[in-house]
Parts: sequence; C-alpha cells; structure tokens
Amino acid sequence: MGMNSSLSLLQQNVFGRLSSIKNAKILVVGDVGIDQYVTGGVKRISPEAPVPVVEVKDEFFRLGLSTNVAQNIKSLGGSPILLSVIGADDGGGQLQKLLQESEISTDFLITDKDRPTTRKIRVMSGMHHIVRVDYEEKKPLQSKLQLQILDQIKKHSDQFEGVILQDYAKGVLSKDLNLEITALCKKLKKPVFADPNERSPLLSYENVTLMTPNLKEAVALAKWDRDPEDLSDSEVHELGREIQSKIKSDYMIITRSKEGMTLFEDQRIIDVPTFARQVYDVTGAGDTVISALAMALISGFSLEEACIFANFAAGVVVAKVGSATCNLEEIRQSMNSY
Repeated sequence: MGMNSSLSLLQQNVFGRLSSIKNAKILVVGDVGIDQYVTGGVKRISPEAPVPVVEVKDEFFRLGLSTNVAQNIKSLGGSPILLSVIGADDGGGQLQKLLQESEISTDFLITDKDRPTTRKIRVMSGMHHIVRVDYEEKKPLQSKLQLQILDQIKKHSDQFEGVILQDYAKGVLSKDLNLEITALCKKLKKPVFADPNERSPLLSYENVTLMTPNLKEAVALAKWDRDPEDLSDSEVHELGREIQSKIKSDYMIITRSKEGMTLFEDQRIIDVPTFARQVYDVTGAGDTVISALAMALISGFSLEEACIFANFAAGVVVAKVGSATCNLEEIRQSMNSY
C-alpha cells in the first residue's frame, strides 16, 4: 500500500495542524495493573529442585494495562482520567504511587477488598526471562462495582470529552457494562472509542463511535476460521465491513502492523500505510494508536487525518523498546523527516 497523492496531501494537513491537538480530557475505563521486574544473576541450580537460583540485584515497577493508555494521552498533551478497580493490597498502593508520580489522577479508582490488584512479576537474569508470576482475578465485577463505575461517569460527565474502553478481559469490563457505558455516553453526546479484546463477545462493543481491533483480534471477533496473515486486502475489507455492520459503529479501524491501517467510514474504505522506519518492539503500540486517535478526533481532525496522526505516533513508539509513549515533538520530527 504505497503513499498516494491524496494521502500525501493529508499528511501535510496533519503536520500543519499538530499545534491544534488540544488538551483533551479523556476518561479511560478498563483493567489496570503493575508490572514488577526482579533482576539478578544465576550462579547455581537449587538443591531443592532443578530450577535456577536468582540472586536478586534490583527490583522495579512499571504501570501496566490501561495505565499505559493514560500515559500515552498524557504524553500527547491530554488529560487522562482513569476509572478502574484495584485491590486493597500492596499492589494497589504501588499502582497509586506510580500514577501520582506520573501526574495521573487516582481520584476515580475504586477499591475492592475482595479482588487483588493485577500484578505481573517477571524474574530476569540478563536477557533471560526466568519465570513470570501473575496475581490477578479475571471474574466479572460484582454488580455493585459496575454500578459505581456508571455512577462515576454520570456524576463527573462534565470532566471528560470522550471515553476509551480498554478491554484486557481481566474482569473490569463486561458486555453489559460496556453497553451501559456506551448508551450513557450517547445520551451525554460523548464519543466512545473501544480497544477490544478478542476473548470478549463482539456485541460487547455495539454502538461505539470507533473500534480499533488489530487484524488478529478482528478475525477472532468475527469468528473467521482463517490465518490473519493469509488475508488479502479485499478480504480485510470484507471482514471490516462485516464487523462494522454487526456492531453498528460510526467508524472502524483495523490496525495491520507493517501494512498500516484500514479505516471504514460510511461507504468508504481507505488503506493508510505505516510510517514506521524501524520496528524494535510492538509492545503497547495499540495503546498508542487508540490514544492518538481519540486525541485527534476530539481535537476536530477528520478520521483520515486522525489515522495518519496515529500511524506516525505508532511509528515513533515501535522504534523504542518496551511499552513506550511519544510526544507531539517526536511526531512532528518524524513527519518532517518522512
């Protein structure tokens, strides 16, 4: 999918409008958690079992799951508001501390004493990943907690301009809650952007403004028995149209890694190429895409312009290692040198 003249002109328009990206106030609803890294050296095998003994040298924490979306919004100049559920445990305290250090509000976090804060502990020795230990509870939220989430949205609707549903299928979001949030936001005239999970029912995202599955997720959500890598452009177009007609979204974008994005708007289908020069790590690229799309659309960009903006943002992020973010100046430099 090469760059054509109309896309080149759109790219120039986006470059000229970067300064109009506003300090958008975006509510992010979804699973949150922390990534804990334990690093050290391995010098021997345990006498208790044939496993390596790691002599710990360092330990550090990173924000994970939906918090990475909030960090992306913050980095792009927006004001994220996180609405989620954490446990009354050390992990919850650590997560709140990390959010405060990142200057992201914790005011909307709900504590559930019966649910652990999602925490993934990775034990590393040099470049070797020895083991991962997960603390999490994937069962759906109790109805009283779902009502608390809806109540927060109703009470504070004047504090945000749009909502991102960030679904990691770890229990915070469910089909019923998604539909309730979407219906409420429609009444409030607030756009809803959904980053879906392939393990969730497709109709969980009915009537959202925009859904942004990657190609693998789109194939799974539509229950196509196909290898995503084998799909032609025309089949991707058919797939997107099928999904969009079922969920009745205003728009849909399928992200396609090195093939860029395919956007679906009214009767139009447009393939937008990738602008990544180097790809070191795709971790968190989807978080960057939905953050950038929401920021651009709330700032008045057209869907095509928002896609180009998000594609450049993703191109900056995949050139970094780990779940990363980017800022407007990095996007400006990338566009200027393309």
